[in-house]
Order: sequence, then structure tokens, then C-alpha cells
Amino acid sequence: MRLTDIVVRNLPPPERGQKTYPDDAVSGFGVRVSQGGTKTFTLLLGRTRERITIGRYPVIGLADARTEAKRLLAERTLGKHRPQRVKFETALEQFFATHLAQTSRPTTQKEVKRLLNRHLLPKLRHESMENITTHDLTKIVDKLVGTPSECEHLFRAAKTFFRWALRRRLISHSPLEGLEAPAKGESRDRVLSDEELARVLSCCARLGGPFAVFVRLLALTGQRKGEIASLRAEMIDRDARTITLPLTKNGRPHTFPFNAAAGDLIENLPEEGLLFPAKGKDSPLNGFSKAMTHLRKECGINHWTLHDLRRTFATGLQRLGVRIDVTEALLNHVSGVRAGIVGVYQRHDYQQEMRAAATLWEAHLAKLPPPG
Repeated sequence: MRLTDIVVRNLPPPERGQKTYPDDAVSGFGVRVSQGGTKTFTLLLGRTRERITIGRYPVIGLADARTEAKRLLAERTLGKHRPQRVKFETALEQFFATHLAQTSRPTTQKEVKRLLNRHLLPKLRHESMENITTHDLTKIVDKLVGTPSECEHLFRAAKTFFRWALRRRLISHSPLEGLEAPAKGESRDRVLSDEELARVLSCCARLGGPFAVFVRLLALTGQRKGEIASLRAEMIDRDARTITLPLTKNGRPHTFPFNAAAGDLIENLPEEGLLFPAKGKDSPLNGFSKAMTHLRKECGINHWTLHDLRRTFATGLQRLGVRIDVTEALLNHVSGVRAGIVGVYQRHDYQQEMRAAATLWEAHLAKLPPPG
């Protein structure tokens, strides 16, 4: 039949399933009507009779749908091909296995996977890549404006993914192309006072549990939260009282000493596998927001983060007179005085100096007045 606006409007729904009414005017073009009465313009392309969904009636009118069908047929005739119909989840798996695995360090791979799996996959899992719009993505990214760093990192990871998809011809254009990255958040400079630090440590000792031990280890060692969260028993030499992180943020292994207070905490942790596994999973502790909200409330100190403990550790060592190069060795920093030519030729491991600094810091924490 030749479709007209009146014909389309009056097409009856089938008793079961769906029925397609072809249009005599354009080969392969027609209207598919569902049992519920929904009407969708479609086009069958090529020998494989690939079904292309053009749009739903009456959001798209017959004339516009027919014009789009002709354009798609013309592209096929001229040798232009539509991107492959690939679901987001499938494309993401391909991206991880090919591009990301071959071009990025393990720590970068882990972070990009976390960002895309956490924020994009739940919303876009079953969407065809070609159907994902700029609005779909900005709606997800904009929800993170309260966490500027997470927002910016997600945007950059997503942009890399969609550029890869464009090169693979999975999409005809990137939905993020031309958009500016979200503004970076201001650098934090929060350092806990001695009184605040005493309240946090006292509160953790009172509460107990894996997260409280985790926080106390961060305060004692000054290490990054992700590296302590991923700590495994085999990384700890209990006799030498050292911890070796095989791969850190800067791509280098890091061995640092721990003393009595940290040792007492470690003695009560598992002797094999992850020391801080996520609940019910064989993966590192994560999702700190809920636990931190509870801890802030319990200790009565607002507006502080786990990373502030690292900054407090570094600032505290300077107040105690520890040399900056020793502090940087403990923090595993490769900038500052250990950068450039010094970093290339200076191979002293600082183990004795780091242990002395850790002992000094531990003694300082032990002398903190109990919270009132």
C-alpha cells in the first residue's frame, strides 16, 4: 500500500505481536505497529534485511520518515555505510581489552574501568552506540558537579572511549566532540589540627572494624588510600617491618617501614590475601562515602577527607623537623627535591631515615592529648 498520513493514523494494531505495513513508494520502508498500538517507522536495508529504526509516529511524521529512508538508501547505494550496530556494553568490553590494555599502565586501566563501569555502564548498558546522544552523557556527568575531580576524570575517560569508537567506525561522530571538559576543582589544603587528629584516631579506636583500622593506618603511614585499600598480606614483611607496594600511582614500587602502632594493627589483619576486601567480594575496599559520613558524624568533625590524612602526615613531619627529601621518600613522591637529574642518579633508599621519621611521627601521635 502507499502510506499516507490518514492511512498511518488509522492502521489497526495486531491481536498479538507486531505487524509491519510496507510503503509502496520506498522499497523497504514501512510502519511497524505493536499490539499496544505503538507505530514506528522502519527501513530494511541490503541483502541481510538489516532493520533500521527511523523513529516513532507521531513524534516523527510520515514525510520526514520517508525522506530519511531515502537518504539512508542513497548512502547505501553510494557506498557509504552506517556504523555497526553495537551495544555500549559490548563496545566497552572491546575498548578495555584492546585500546586500554595496550596503551595504559595498570593503575590507569583500573581507574578508567572504575569510572566508566560505575557511571556510564548502568545507564547505557543496552543502548546502541549510534543512539547515544550528547544529552545522555552530559546528564550523567552533570550529576557529579559536586565532586569536581570525579566529574572531570569521568569526562576525559568517556571522551577517550568515544574517540576510540569513532576510529573503529562504531559511531559516525563522538557525542562529546567539541565539548569542554568540566572545570577542575580547587586544590584542597585541609590539614587536620592535632586536636582533630586525636579525635579521629580516638573515634576509630572506639568504633573498631576494618574501616576504622584502615583509617588509622592511613594516619600512621601517610600512604594513598587506594594503595592501602589494595594492600595484600604478601606485600608485608612482618619480620623486617616493611610494606612493599609493587605498583603505585607514579608507576614505581614503594617500600616503606612501619613501627609499633601500625604493627599492632597489622597483626590483627588477615595473614593472606587482601587485608581490606570489599564486603562479600574479592576486591579492594571501596565506596568510602557512606563510611566517611558515619565517621565524620561520630568524631564530630566535618569537611575532611581521607586524603587530608596524607597531607596532615606530610605537614606534621615538617613541623617535627624531618628533611623534605625524607618526607618525599615516605610519600613516594618523585617531584620536588627528588625530581629531574636527582631522581635519575640518586639511588639511596632512605630506609633508615624513613624509619626514624615514622618513629618520630608515631611518638607525636602517642603524645596527642585525649579529646575532651
